[in-house]
Amino acid sequence: MMMMMMVMMMMMMMMMMMTMMMMMMMMMMMMMMMMMMMMIMMMMMTTMTTMMMMMMMMMMMMMMMMMMMMMMMMMMMMMMMMMMMMMMMMMMMMMMMMMMRMFRCCAHMLVDK
Repeated sequence: MMMMMMVMMMMMMMMMMMTMMMMMMMMMMMMMMMMMMMMIMMMMMTTMTTMMMMMMMMMMMMMMMMMMMMMMMMMMMMMMMMMMMMMMMMMMMMMMMMMMRMFRCCAHMLVDK
């Protein structure tokens, strides 16, 4: 039983780590892209239109970032929920086992009497 619990926990941890890594990578990518855009814009920043364009780009990037953050949060929540569920299940199982044991003991006592 305990071993099962341990394994579950390990798996969950692994999943969490993976998700975190993925998110980090995504963030890095986004940052890089942003930088690149900025550079390009700077290079061709002669007119007002380019300025406007830059602003728009920035806004878009920000939005994307926000979305990413939201997604990450959601993922985390899901993971947490799953973990909680697992824990609950395990607890229930344990309780059941205990109950059965107690019941058996009581039954034996009654029978012996």
